[in-house]
Amino acid sequence: MSTPEGVLAIDAGQTGIKTRVRWAGGEVDEVFPGIRTSEPLLPQLAAVTRAALAHTGAPVSVVAAGVSGLTSAGTDAAALQELLAGTEVARTILAHDSTTSFLGALGDSRGAVVAAGTGVVTLAVGADAVARVDGWGYLIGDAGSGYWIGREALDAVMRDYDGRARPTALRTIAEQHWPDLSEAYISLQTADDRVATIAAFARHVAELSAVDGVARDITARAAAHLAHSVTTALRRVHRDDDPVLRVCALGGVFRSGALRAAFAERLAATDLAIDLVDAAGEGLDGAVALADLPAQHPLAAAVAVAG
Repeated sequence: MSTPEGVLAIDAGQTGIKTRVRWAGGEVDEVFPGIRTSEPLLPQLAAVTRAALAHTGAPVSVVAAGVSGLTSAGTDAAALQELLAGTEVARTILAHDSTTSFLGALGDSRGAVVAAGTGVVTLAVGADAVARVDGWGYLIGDAGSGYWIGREALDAVMRDYDGRARPTALRTIAEQHWPDLSEAYISLQTADDRVATIAAFARHVAELSAVDGVARDITARAAAHLAHSVTTALRRVHRDDDPVLRVCALGGVFRSGALRAAFAERLAATDLAIDLVDAAGEGLDGAVALADLPAQHPLAAAVAVAG
């Protein structure tokens, strides 16, 4: 894909908002504070846009954003354009970050991208269809995510504490956070950062998976969930004339060598022709690609455009 002149690409997440201004005079990347989920989204995107334009002074006519957790209510490209009145922006484009992650990682390829950090979402793209699997949040979804792994780890810790299950080295780590494990649940339930605190235990599961049977079991089950999401998504878009389907695994969960290996084994055991590949780029590259996504591309239906 070619990129038109004067583009501001935005990769907006809760941890941070990355921007890239690309124009004839050069390219500038910046990072801004993350999305505040307690506040309206579009004014935040407009504020970041104005700040990025002010910093570069670039003649930007297109703003293309991939946004984490984007809902139908927030997918209003025309409203964003109105908030940018007085600038040179003539076209605004909004998409869920699963779309920009796919475009950044696999470009025009057929296949699937699974992005697993604290949460997880899988997006598959075929010749003429798109399928999203999971990404339903820690309360009712996100199987195999960092939160899911951490939750399984703490469940195992409390079972060990009660004598309901086998001992695990994860208990020692949990006791460093909560010396009295009987009060851990109260501490978590009243903590504003409870989701991040629980998800942080995924790192300990990864570190212990080679020496602790409980951690190894959690790792294997997480890999199975993630592979199942990928194959489910691929089957929803698969056609008999498809070439080999490329799969890209992104996010901190896949830094675990044991989990990645188990994930690859699960994919190899299916009847689908799958090639597990490294990402060509990241979400910000995918946001750049949104600027000239062809109207006939399967992902175009999931993108809101104004102007």
